Amino acid sequence: MAGKNQTLGEFIIENQNDFKYSSGELSRLLNSIRLAGKVVNHEVNKAGLVDITGAAGDTNIQGEDQQKLDVYANDVFIKTITNRNIVCGIASEEEDDFIIINSQDNKHQNKYVILMDPLDGSSNIDVNVSVGTIFSIFRRVTPVGTPVELKDFLQSGDKQVAAGYIVYGTSTMLVYTTGNGVNGFTMNPALGSWYLSHPNMKFPENGNIYSVNEGNYLDFPAGIKMYIKYCQAEEGDRPYTSRYIGSLVSDFHRNMIKGGIYMYPKGSKNPKGKLRLLYECSPMAFLAEQAGGLATDGTKRIMEIEPTELHERVPFVCGSKNMVKKVTEFMQTFGE
Repeated sequence: MAGKNQTLGEFIIENQNDFKYSSGELSRLLNSIRLAGKVVNHEVNKAGLVDITGAAGDTNIQGEDQQKLDVYANDVFIKTITNRNIVCGIASEEEDDFIIINSQDNKHQNKYVILMDPLDGSSNIDVNVSVGTIFSIFRRVTPVGTPVELKDFLQSGDKQVAAGYIVYGTSTMLVYTTGNGVNGFTMNPALGSWYLSHPNMKFPENGNIYSVNEGNYLDFPAGIKMYIKYCQAEEGDRPYTSRYIGSLVSDFHRNMIKGGIYMYPKGSKNPKGKLRLLYECSPMAFLAEQAGGLATDGTKRIMEIEPTELHERVPFVCGSKNMVKKVTEFMQTFGE
């Protein structure tokens, strides 16, 4: 039984046997994420004091302006994970291609790859709104002892061995799953330690919050438009409350605790959707399902989508089970 003041490190050790291939590697990887998150958190918290906010002058593979803090977070996570020699490859939303990790010692012996969005919601940094880090971990499919290949990263979400996020907010939390439920840890800034604060997190089956950028309403598929009208109708427990932060991590985190649904559908501006399957949707879908929620692209379960490219985008609907089911009904009835 978890003690009240159980730290993340203690929790990882205690639950090591939950990992299908328990060799200590995955535990060490989670520990390195914990450390990198602490470093990035320190920088995020002083972002208003130093010249680290704002654009870095480069654009990433997505064509978006990279924020200085994006670049910093990306560097911190890559260096922290690489230096500990735990993974054989890293893919980041901020990098054009995946990174092959090899050291003189082990000759491509590591078994895991990690994919990450180092700083999700970074356009909110300058206005002091919560941002986050999202990560997804897979077991490699190519033979140990060989360099990683693209197919090691292009795996469907149901092959994930772990996924999670860090939210840098009023308090900093790390939330993750290894396929045995979802647990949340809050950082004590005075000690720099993470403590189990939200054991066995669950989405309420029903919710009354919908999160979508309604400024794009005219561009939405018909099914999504009809669902929004349903949310706004004065009937039963409706109208629902509209809450949209624009940081996926923050919107997801709130909805998981309070009950709600997050939607980023496709439209003419984003014909395939806006969010990235591998860095955002797949890990969030794993967390949602482990917390009793659902995640779909409107018709298909996110976890079953077979990716074909590193930076693939998909429509994304995720949250409380009954709310997602209702969206699926509207999509089937009214279509796109």
